[in-house]
Amino acid sequence: MTTPQTYDISGILARHPREETALIEILHDIQLAFRHLPRSVLGQVAQHVNVPLSRVASVGTFYKAFSFTPKGETTVRICMGTACHVRGARLILDEAQRALDVGPGQTTPDGKFTLEEVNCVGACAMAPVVIENETYHGFFKAVDMKKLCDKGASK
Repeated sequence: MTTPQTYDISGILARHPREETALIEILHDIQLAFRHLPRSVLGQVAQHVNVPLSRVASVGTFYKAFSFTPKGETTVRICMGTACHVRGARLILDEAQRALDVGPGQTTPDGKFTLEEVNCVGACAMAPVVIENETYHGFFKAVDMKKLCDKGASK
């Protein structure tokens, strides 16, 4: 039997006011720190901002940016909006799946990568677009995927 991992969020909570208006920012900081929202900390967040646990869980499930399962160190998002699709996003997604050996919404077993298929990211002039964590790569080509994956694996 494995022991559940504990997460210290005291530093994160200390940076935020004890108000419901800080809830999304707190969850964002937790997501950045742990690459997901550990369920075990949601009660502490609820207590800090003085809202029911159900409210914290509802915010965590409403916004697609939040995840209750751990994400990889590098998240690769492939835009599948119309402009990107027309300019080859499907080929890029296929190559990413081959290179990482995971499908959209999955994380590699070593925890290095999470692959996501996303709707329009509003960068149509640079289509097709791949987002590596917070870095946008425009005019991306399927052949560039191996280089991006090799770079992320060496971190």
